[in-house]
Amino acid sequence: MRPFVLEENNWKDVCDRTYRAALLPWGATEAHNFHLPYGTDTLLAKYVAEEAAQYAWERGTPSIVLPAMAYGVNSGQMEVPLCMNMHPSTQKIVLDNIVEALLKAGIPRLIIINAHGGNQFQPIIRELSVKYPQMLMATINWWTAVKAAEFFKEPGDHAGALETSVMQAIHPDWVLPLELAGNGAERLLKAEGFREKWAWTPRRWVLATQDTGVGNPRQATAEQGAKFLKACIDKIGAFIVEFAQADKEEDLYE
Repeated sequence: MRPFVLEENNWKDVCDRTYRAALLPWGATEAHNFHLPYGTDTLLAKYVAEEAAQYAWERGTPSIVLPAMAYGVNSGQMEVPLCMNMHPSTQKIVLDNIVEALLKAGIPRLIIINAHGGNQFQPIIRELSVKYPQMLMATINWWTAVKAAEFFKEPGDHAGALETSVMQAIHPDWVLPLELAGNGAERLLKAEGFREKWAWTPRRWVLATQDTGVGNPRQATAEQGAKFLKACIDKIGAFIVEFAQADKEEDLYE
């Protein structure tokens, strides 16, 4: 049993430990082109959280990884069979319940390890910080911890080379042969504001892409994925140590 993974531990072990932070992996259940499983985001969030927690644990910062959340905001994919949607308002209720339980357990830090672009936790954290000022919360989109362009020529946005490579690295048996994948071509919105990214609207995936992918996965390799994962995990692990070891919120400032 790994002491930093709650699902693998029992009450006796938990009662004998003090945790500086809880890590909450949050993914989604959605199609990832034709070649990646619906659980891609959740599997990656869980893997990164557990590896980063081990990094922190080995450096004297005991953290606990909570069971992963497998439902994300997928309101733009409702036409795709079995893409499961959780509204942001529901995510807020879930997080409120989790924060309440963590505080009762004496854990003063919560870090969300997010793996799904549709999940936007910043507004929720702002609101819950007012209700629970004693809990310091942070959210990390794990794939942004390092620059993807330094590892992939064309990372892609969804089920492209980046996601395909990291899944090849951790779950190769769950990745179909890449010749079965679509090319991940995206139809862009016409308005200049959307193209220049100073305006935003949710993408309708059945209109934006034919295979649910955005980005060509054909150049993906497990070796690329393993290198990228390690770089992200090392940075996130170091962040956990720094964030969790702060005794007071003011200690986070220079």
